Amino acid sequence: MRRAATIAMSLLAVLVTPLALAVTAAAEDTLKIASGGHGNWDSSTSELGRRAGIFKKHGLDLDILYTAGGGETVQAVISGAVDIGVAVATGSAMAVYAKGAPIRVVGSLVTGTGDTYYYVRADSALKSLKDATENTTIAYSTAGSSTNLFALGLIKTYNIMAKAMRTGDPQATLTQVMSGQVDVGYATSPFALQFVDEGKIRIIARADEIPGTENQTVRVIIANASKLAKDREVIDRYFKAYAETVDWIYSDPEALRYFHEYSGTPEYIAKKGMAEFYKKEMLDPYRVSGLDAVMSDAISLKLLQAPLTKEQLDELFQVPQRGR
Repeated sequence: MRRAATIAMSLLAVLVTPLALAVTAAAEDTLKIASGGHGNWDSSTSELGRRAGIFKKHGLDLDILYTAGGGETVQAVISGAVDIGVAVATGSAMAVYAKGAPIRVVGSLVTGTGDTYYYVRADSALKSLKDATENTTIAYSTAGSSTNLFALGLIKTYNIMAKAMRTGDPQATLTQVMSGQVDVGYATSPFALQFVDEGKIRIIARADEIPGTENQTVRVIIANASKLAKDREVIDRYFKAYAETVDWIYSDPEALRYFHEYSGTPEYIAKKGMAEFYKKEMLDPYRVSGLDAVMSDAISLKLLQAPLTKEQLDELFQVPQRGR
């Protein structure tokens, strides 16, 4: 009798276990993410949190697609090909929203511009951007990206006649700088810092040299408006997991190992990038500031025709309150 009961319990376990696994799997919602800046520290949060199991803990499975820059990311979100876009220039998000694009800002990616730097080959005659001429080319990723805005902002700041040149993602940009196709490349820490250490390239400018940008939320996380309206609870879970991942990244050295596995960047370079280019508060997803200045810059660069109204800003920026 006891043996029969044991067999029955074993059979029940065999039947129940797959069912339990199926229920767990079904409970996970898939979100499609488009992210610019593969290998950049600020845009790696979703990838690191996925690898660490943080998003899975919140019932989410992330399908991450990497783009050449913010311009491509915005288009992927507008089309509905992805649900969420990471590393989109705030001014560009405002501009496409003003034109009727179905996007909403659901979080801050980075506030401040000190993470983005501009470099030349070690043998370049340029010692600073002030040495640039009308023949000097300065790289940016895609039209409407934050690096596009920064390149134009630096040209304006230093009153130089250099030309902004689209070069694609950081890897493609580095190749073009080293081969002489473009004079000044861009990168976001920690990408290419190893080349700086090895003396192959020199940093000649940083985006925080553009006045008034230190407190501006310059890159944001956006969502497709229809997806947000339909599945707000799922997007909210993504945001909570994202914020939890930022806390984990800055408290657990294991994050550097995951970052190395994902990007190929040596751990000591990633650690240096964190220390010299990023403070944790820069990546606070709840922090949105300096929007008036962002709008002013977007208007001066002819992205926006006029400032967004308070009603428009309230509709566009749907960032959860901290603690909710």
